[in-house]
Amino acid sequence: MADVDVDVEVEGVAPADLSDEDLLRELEQLHRTRHETFLHGSTPALQHHSERTTQLELEYLRRHPERDIDERRLRR
Repeated sequence: MADVDVDVEVEGVAPADLSDEDLLRELEQLHRTRHETFLHGSTPALQHHSERTTQLELEYLRRHPERDIDERRLRR
């Protein structure tokens, strides 16, 4: 079995370089894995998950500023 360097971070593709389809797929995967990462991930894993999620969400919002907003989802 090969040695694994746990200090090496895999950043993934820059959000701006992803197609719309890939961006949505990446966001869906991160949203699906959030709870598990929160409960069982190391602090660095949780920080990386949060940073990547934020990067991808901001890219989605940049591309879709006029997205459909459900008025029932607004917080007052």
